[in-house]
Amino acid sequence: MLTATADLAPTSPHALVIGSGFGGLAAAVRLGARGYRVTVLEKLDAPGGRAYVHRQDGFTFDAGPTVITAPFLFEELWALCGRRLADDVDLRPVAPFYRVRFDDGTVFDYSGDAAAMRAEVAKLAPDDVAGYERFLAASEAIYKVGFEQLGHVSFERWTDMARVLPDLLKLEGYRTVYGLACKHVRDEKLRVVLTFQSLLVGGNPFSTTSVYCLIAFLERRFGVHFAMGGTGSLVRGLVGLIEGQGGRVLCGRGVEEILVEDGAACGVRLATGERLAADVVVSNADSAWTYKHLLPARYRRRWTDKRIAKARYSMSLFVWYFGTRRQYPDVAHHTIALGPRYRGLLDDIFTHKHLADDFSLYLHRPTATDPSLAPAGCDTFYVLAPVPHLDAGVDWRERAEPYRAALARRLSETLLPGLEQEIVSSLLLTPQDFQDRLSSYKGAAFALEPVLTQSAWFRPHNRSEEVERLYLVGAGTHPGAGLPGVLSSARVLDAIVPHGRELPRRAHPAPDEEGPHHVRPTPGLIA
Repeated sequence: MLTATADLAPTSPHALVIGSGFGGLAAAVRLGARGYRVTVLEKLDAPGGRAYVHRQDGFTFDAGPTVITAPFLFEELWALCGRRLADDVDLRPVAPFYRVRFDDGTVFDYSGDAAAMRAEVAKLAPDDVAGYERFLAASEAIYKVGFEQLGHVSFERWTDMARVLPDLLKLEGYRTVYGLACKHVRDEKLRVVLTFQSLLVGGNPFSTTSVYCLIAFLERRFGVHFAMGGTGSLVRGLVGLIEGQGGRVLCGRGVEEILVEDGAACGVRLATGERLAADVVVSNADSAWTYKHLLPARYRRRWTDKRIAKARYSMSLFVWYFGTRRQYPDVAHHTIALGPRYRGLLDDIFTHKHLADDFSLYLHRPTATDPSLAPAGCDTFYVLAPVPHLDAGVDWRERAEPYRAALARRLSETLLPGLEQEIVSSLLLTPQDFQDRLSSYKGAAFALEPVLTQSAWFRPHNRSEEVERLYLVGAGTHPGAGLPGVLSSARVLDAIVPHGRELPRRAHPAPDEEGPHHVRPTPGLIA
């Protein structure tokens, strides 16, 4: 039985948030600070979405985001609740940001130290030091426009896009990430070092708009951090903020449909059949999934099934979480282990939808910073391989274990000697799981691919174009994927969702669509 809690003002408007990923949790905090009673609905048994935490055999595995940048976006959320982030979460800087290992064994330590970076560039490509500095200056210019000025702005009209086009042209946003790197540096390895970050937000550097080159300056300015206890400590901290505001995070409550009355969202229907009423609905579910599976087709004019199917989606991921009985102290917190191909592999993943035999990997060793995430004398890892989304037609029930074994052999030959004999805990996440467990359309790990024609106004809007009082946050809306992106999508709500005291309460609960009349409130209906 779900009823309003005593500490919530019954006259305050009610907001339902679908999904408890970082976008949904940040949206809930912001709505709570703006006078809403907030209920977050999560279909899994614990909050976090892609930031779910797995605990197994004494190991703690963060399921998803592990690179924390722009910590001020978290600090804003704590400040809205009259608290300090440091009161609840211990963020530690990571150095180097990434250790990049090329297939031939060449190593590049990517950090925020200007002198150290110049030295690393000089060692790798001595003729490109000046070009690297020019690239970083271009990244800073893009950051100041693309992130500081536009990252929290809602692109609701085409004129909003037209207004920023001169700036985008001046900053060469028509180039790709790789194209901008090529303008400034000649060495192929350095070009890889300056462009792989777009893959961390689901973008192919050979097709993603160069606006995403802002990541280089974002990391230089604010650093790369890790939350002690794992990324899940940030999730727990946000849940605590929401509950402190009088809101609730309810797990095991999957949403089947967004209910609409008189052209406006008015609640949701759960998988159990229960109907919950709301004055506003915010979906942190994947935007394509929201429109295709949660909002009935009769309410959609722009995001039709045909348009959703024709859009371009990011790659998916194969993630293997594992614990070892020994430690590997020479392995950095974040390692990018590149394979023999760069562009060819990305063509296979994004264009040909082909699962190649070779791979490039991201290896995460959180115990490099926080040994408590593994039993004494052990290490916690996950290794992530970008792979095609489900349009590739791969049967992951058959391919998962052979693919995992191939990753284990590769790691054993390179970064983790003897790995196959040291594994004591193992867990897999495949593209099929991204669809079935995380409700990601086509199993795409980062929603829509961040090409120019699917950015800003061209992306699903933060204020739904289809029905009133429905809002979208998360990777599939503006500004895009990555923790700074999804947290910024929640910032957009401050400008487009009316303050709670300004929003008239609904006169009726959610309608019973099986009959022509409104149902009377029941114990299972939140008003």
